[in-house]
Amino acid sequence: MKLSQSILREELAIFEKEFKEAVKSQVPLLDRIMRFIVNRKGKQLRPMFVLLSAKLCGPINDSTYRAASLVELLHTASLVHDDVVDESMERRGFFSTYALWKSKISVLVGDYLLAKGMLLSLDNNDFRILQILSNAVRQMSEGELSQMEKSRSLNFSEEVYFEIIRYKTASLLASACSAGAFSSSKDEAMTEKLRQFGEKTGIAFQIKDDLFDYGSEAVGKPTGNDIKEKKLTLPLIYTLSKVDKQLRKELIYIIKNQNKDPEKVQYVIKKVIEAGGIDYATNKMNEYKQQALDILQGFEDSDARKGLEELVNFTTGRKY
Repeated sequence: MKLSQSILREELAIFEKEFKEAVKSQVPLLDRIMRFIVNRKGKQLRPMFVLLSAKLCGPINDSTYRAASLVELLHTASLVHDDVVDESMERRGFFSTYALWKSKISVLVGDYLLAKGMLLSLDNNDFRILQILSNAVRQMSEGELSQMEKSRSLNFSEEVYFEIIRYKTASLLASACSAGAFSSSKDEAMTEKLRQFGEKTGIAFQIKDDLFDYGSEAVGKPTGNDIKEKKLTLPLIYTLSKVDKQLRKELIYIIKNQNKDPEKVQYVIKKVIEAGGIDYATNKMNEYKQQALDILQGFEDSDARKGLEELVNFTTGRKY
């Protein structure tokens, strides 16, 4: 991501300052937790998508920085709440908010971040941007709940899988790109193009995450975490649709009843690889990646376009 970071060096510095200001609180405990969260932020991938999308469509302005802060606030809130739901003790190699402050405080912290994001937009009359991002929050919640409901039966199609990840994962990235585009252009057609670009990139991003469960250069031995959590991801869905009835029944039984047994999990992974599930998912990921890059080709060549192209390639080529 060196090119993107270089293109946005000044803008990212301004964003950092504004984001820190956006999360400040007069309550000492809350302010301490906010500093903890800010100091452990990730790669700033979503704010970069906002800023580069804006730069692609027009000049970056104050509403662009607010849009980037809103996206980061919503994303951070979703992570805080996810850690409560999953009872996760770690986040990016550090203790999670849940590990340090437990459920009640973590839920309230997530709510606080959501409220701060909404007020940031409302206080500055960024109504269209707030609408774009609020729609993403709705879709993320629907996608998560839909996955929980469908996963119980361990019997849903590839079509349902794509519907779930379009809502659960891709919606926030789609909204980040469209909010950035609208902030600098106020052009709805351009905003929609960037929404589609973000959605395609987000889907490719999620498929890449699915593939990590089956091993990578960085992860090494397959983790099998999705199998342990009874999640149906694309490699497994493809495999279940291709193997014979007896093997399908056996695999489903393992996922439902023996998903904590390391040897059984490795057996499922072996069968997925043999059935071509990894190759199929990789090809699908590359299809969505190419569709995202094709959308960018409709824009004039520029540093912003090159930066977005780099981010697309990063989402599918990352090692972690």
